[in-house]
Amino acid sequence: MNGLRHLARLPGARSLHRQLLLWLLLPQVVLWLAAAGFTYKLAGHYVQEAIDASLVQASRALARQIKPTATGLYIDFPRSAQEILEADPSDRVLYAVSSPPGQFLIGTPNLPVPDIPEPRLGEPYHYDSLLPDPARTEAAPEPVRMVALYLPFAAEGASDGMMLVQVGRSRANREELARRILVDTALPLSALVVLMTLIVWAGIRAGLQPLDQLQQRVQGQTANDLAPIEIEAAPPEVRSLARAINTLLAEVQHSVAAQKRFISDAAHQLRTPLAGLKSQTELALREATDPALQARLTRVHESAARSAHLVNQLLTLARAEPESASRQDRAVLDLARLARELTAEWVPRALAAGVDLGYDEPEPAPPPEDTQVEGIALLLREALHNLIDNAVRYAGAGRVVTVRVRQGGGQVCMEVEDDGPGLSEPDRERMFERFTRARHDGSGCGLGLAIVREIVERHAGQVRLLPASPRGLLARACLPQVAGGGPARVSPERS
Repeated sequence: MNGLRHLARLPGARSLHRQLLLWLLLPQVVLWLAAAGFTYKLAGHYVQEAIDASLVQASRALARQIKPTATGLYIDFPRSAQEILEADPSDRVLYAVSSPPGQFLIGTPNLPVPDIPEPRLGEPYHYDSLLPDPARTEAAPEPVRMVALYLPFAAEGASDGMMLVQVGRSRANREELARRILVDTALPLSALVVLMTLIVWAGIRAGLQPLDQLQQRVQGQTANDLAPIEIEAAPPEVRSLARAINTLLAEVQHSVAAQKRFISDAAHQLRTPLAGLKSQTELALREATDPALQARLTRVHESAARSAHLVNQLLTLARAEPESASRQDRAVLDLARLARELTAEWVPRALAAGVDLGYDEPEPAPPPEDTQVEGIALLLREALHNLIDNAVRYAGAGRVVTVRVRQGGGQVCMEVEDDGPGLSEPDRERMFERFTRARHDGSGCGLGLAIVREIVERHAGQVRLLPASPRGLLARACLPQVAGGGPARVSPERS
């Protein structure tokens, strides 16, 4: 048991389905996040290239509107064109034309100039800058993307000069466009991840289904069912596990069978000498006249009787095991008839113990078909025998013990009720353990109720100890009812 608790604390005790799903989905999530980050960066890069190209195109178009004259530069830039550039407040477009070293011609004043010691004419220069928004004086400076284009010009009657054309655009539009591309890409990727998750989960369930079948087969077997486990069309790993379990089951079955054979053989060997010892002590008691000798012989006789009772219980327990019970033919029998006959047999012994024993026949009496069960008559008789024996033994002199058979809910229940001292709830649960007795006065061997439970469970039934009203103990053993009778009916066998 300690080993099982220690195993349960190991990390491998977690669900295999969850572990496989975790280790298969974790790379997908990591790849999804990496793909989202890469997509955002890539989208920003291409958007930046597109914006840079548009800025260069706009700067060249603006430069074509500049005409050199005798007095300087003439800019043919209609007001309508300026309004178009400044129409969208969410996407600010900045432009300026100047003639270095400081002559401002048109556009947004005070645009930052790129730090280029010796600019090359006709080659655009891209750079990022921060400009305050005139509409929001308290706001932080806004990042913009700029392009600077240095172009030569020759005015009439003057020396050649150089002009600077600058065009800028807010980066907010670029980031918004990159986010939209990311969202448009991430949504299909997310749907794909969800679809892959469902496919992976279905694959895990299909792959682990042979393990689930093996688990169901193992859970479906009772504690005493040591038959080999068979799984059809299982993977080699599961077949190997099933073979290992079957090897263990075979070893356990061999060990249990050897133990049962030893108990049965030992009990058989002990019956004859114990019966002879009881007979000899009975004869000696009849002939002895010395009171001290009679007391000693009485104790010997009682010990021999208890030993014989223990041997008989061990034999019954061996017969109740699955290997023994399966070799006996089952038949349909009337449980009410069995209870009536066994109660009548027990009346003399109950009277000798000072107990009022009787059978409670319901009114009206149910037909035999309503109280029929399928089972082994010898074992069911022994189970009821042990229930009556416990009630008579532990109720005490002057008590009343009642036997009854009730039918209902597809079950037939044998009940033995007494008005004795009863048992506490913990003791009632413990009484079905082997070699557990209600009193340690040497009057029992502690196997009676364990045998009852073994026999009842072999017949697919349940047995319980319940408190009786107003006091006492009620032992109830319920078996499945045979619907509509059966092909064969037998009388309860007498031991």
